[in-house]
Amino acid sequence: MSKKNVILIYGGNSTEHEISIRSARNIAKATNTSLFNMIPLGIAKNGTWYLKTLEELNNEDIVLKNDIPLALIPGSNEQKIVNLKTQKSIGKIDIAFPIVHGTNGEDGTLQGLLKTLNIPFVGPGVIGSALCIDKDVAKRLMNEADIPNAPFLSFQKSERNQITFEKVVNNIDLPMYVKPPNLGSSVGISKVNTKREFDTAVDHAFLFDQKIIIEKNIEGREIECAVLGNTNPKASLVGEVVTINENHDFYSYEAKYIDANGSKTVIPANLSEDLQNRIQIIALKTYKTLCCQGMARVDVFVTPDDEILVNEVNTLPGFTDISMYPKLWEASGIVYTELITKLLVFALERYDNENENLTQMNL
Repeated sequence: MSKKNVILIYGGNSTEHEISIRSARNIAKATNTSLFNMIPLGIAKNGTWYLKTLEELNNEDIVLKNDIPLALIPGSNEQKIVNLKTQKSIGKIDIAFPIVHGTNGEDGTLQGLLKTLNIPFVGPGVIGSALCIDKDVAKRLMNEADIPNAPFLSFQKSERNQITFEKVVNNIDLPMYVKPPNLGSSVGISKVNTKREFDTAVDHAFLFDQKIIIEKNIEGREIECAVLGNTNPKASLVGEVVTINENHDFYSYEAKYIDANGSKTVIPANLSEDLQNRIQIIALKTYKTLCCQGMARVDVFVTPDDEILVNEVNTLPGFTDISMYPKLWEASGIVYTELITKLLVFALERYDNENENLTQMNL
């Protein structure tokens, strides 16, 4: 394979902007530079795209304005991304590695843009990304496919006056979780034990989304499984997230990214071989049901009686120093650099397969 130019897209105007930058740094460092030339593209919090250097990527905590703002031109073979100041293309682009977490990044928005630009990209396509980011819709599809998950209710923002503590408790019981369904990294999630906490949690979740879901609390271990591939995906060994309860009541944003002692990961998880196999089977079924390709991380709960319930699916999982996805594959025998290479190759493979489809009828 000849050396490919890869645009590494990071930042964005979501609540996970800073996490995205940390993921992008690690991906750039792990890339096999004999096979791929990594070109950083930072999206500022106001949505402006900038051509960046690796030095900027490594030194900026947020994507800052520079002298190379970019414009995107669909339909052109050579000038897909143009330097607005020089009016010239930034060069040939072979693959995109989007690592923009959350809104406008892993919800199908960016994936649709890249398809319009006719650029192969890492991770699930438009439909898989959109399904998985919306936990309400994902859970409905999982129920249709008989994939076990936590009981839940969903409400639109326009229904705020109809959401009562008594109604929800009768259906869900206590404790419960209130969350915006279209965000990641535990942003906007609250654990609720009382009516006072409930009203505050509902209002807080609606700050981040136009609808919310309210889930039954599942007493169990938090287990994660990485999945990799297109038509014949593989599941990794599984890992466990252990939240340190003295500091945090659940695996919150603070426990993940701010408090160095908020949680720890155990890889591989201390589970029986049979239970691990069952988790891998459910992870693969969920991956296929929700139309995933390339990669995803499937998070499940394992109850004390070994029941497995799917929690959520992350289509662009973190690649930070503490992220589970690359660690799971490393434990499964695929080192970081090899993982990045595989993801980029899967992007090209899917692109080639999709280009075999007819786009017009010969009448």
